[in-house]
Amino acid sequence: MSGEGAPKLEVDAAGLKVAIIASQWHQTVMDGLLDGARRGLADAGVTDVTELRVPGVFELTVAAARLATAGFDAIVTLGVVIRGGTPHFDYVCEAATTGLTLVSERTGIPVGFGVLTCDNDEQAIARSGLPGSSEDKGHEAATAAVATAVTLSAWSR
Repeated sequence: MSGEGAPKLEVDAAGLKVAIIASQWHQTVMDGLLDGARRGLADAGVTDVTELRVPGVFELTVAAARLATAGFDAIVTLGVVIRGGTPHFDYVCEAATTGLTLVSERTGIPVGFGVLTCDNDEQAIARSGLPGSSEDKGHEAATAAVATAVTLSAWSR
């Protein structure tokens, strides 16, 4: 199981301003990821949350880059890419991973990476946080983003 060994993060992130950026592809999986991210932020005490929807995973990067300069303390990105019969999967996954890493690195704003890169629908459902899922990647991404923001808050931007 890919979630084995994951840390149990408990964080007080009250007062943080957080954005969730979610793609629109694979609505059922996205519903689970979004619900998980919302729960993760609520569990951490975050009440100032802005949600933005973009068409797909490729568009997460430009949205995160824009919001990283808009006063948010952390950004949570959510999406899912299912492998198909063409190299499109590889290009989209690489672009999202590299782009979101660069946004975080260049701005100093933590970006929670809740992008599922799966071989099939079953894997995506298993990680979506829906009832019966074995993992809750939306919750994990949100918690990781705010935990990092809290950790870094001792150092000014």
